[in-house]
Amino acid sequence: MSQFKVFSGTKSRYVATEIAHDLGVELGNMNIIHFADGEFEVGFEESVRGSHVYLVQSTFPNSDNLMELLLMIDAAKRASAKSIAAVIPYFGWARQDRKDKPRVSIAAKLVANLLSAAGIDCLITMDLHADQIQGFFDVPVNHLYASSVFVPYIEQLRLPDLVIASPDIGGAKRANSYAKYFDVPLVLCHKQRAKANVVAKMTIIGDVKDKNVILIDDMIDTAGTICTAAQLMKDAGALTVRAVASHPIMSEPASERIMKSCLDEVILTNSIPFDTTKCPKVTIISIAELFADTIQRVHDNRSISSQYLL
Repeated sequence: MSQFKVFSGTKSRYVATEIAHDLGVELGNMNIIHFADGEFEVGFEESVRGSHVYLVQSTFPNSDNLMELLLMIDAAKRASAKSIAAVIPYFGWARQDRKDKPRVSIAAKLVANLLSAAGIDCLITMDLHADQIQGFFDVPVNHLYASSVFVPYIEQLRLPDLVIASPDIGGAKRANSYAKYFDVPLVLCHKQRAKANVVAKMTIIGDVKDKNVILIDDMIDTAGTICTAAQLMKDAGALTVRAVASHPIMSEPASERIMKSCLDEVILTNSIPFDTTKCPKVTIISIAELFADTIQRVHDNRSISSQYLL
């Protein structure tokens, strides 16, 4: 088979370096030149002609990360790469996946269109905000789950009287997968929002008295939902409350809220860079090995189903 090469955008180099190391290859050389007006130029510093190219870049804020990825794809296509895979640990804009009110955009579909128009041949991503976003693409989507790294960590905690909880009804399916795996009860929180990032009211459905609770979510943004849910669990008699989330968006004042909250621990992946000195309650688990193994399997035309624990 043709060789494969791994490249990274500016802000995802930290995880791309780990992925390349686990694959046993050197991270490819790229040059990104920034102009005074904020524009930038992307170029490969080595030949990619005839190569299978894997471009690692999460599309977290700000929008430059998405634009950088699009330019990387375009540059690889124009440099005669044999195939181009977008490796996006965190697929941003995914909360806008439908028209839930009049005259709004469906940003997740627009981003899918942009990536396809730029020239990707496949997508490798993790824990999309909504599974149906895979249907927005007309190229293969290799959708990974952070449960592959979270489950071993939860197992080594050896928590008695464990209960899995979802901070909102929308995450019930995700949390239920964990509950079934560990054969423990599932608790739900019913959330009503006053507006985006503001929780108006939340109630618990289930029993958490004298239990060790783990809240499961796909992302933590301002941490309002997860902290409110944790306090409800404690008020209902929970012994300990931990939160597990795939993507640490951690917009302000998330770190401050978590530190002041009753949460015992918050377990996140490194799909988005986060400095744990800002919030010592946070534990970061690397997804580099998961993505490296997936890239190798995709390149070798092997199944990735063994990656799914739940």
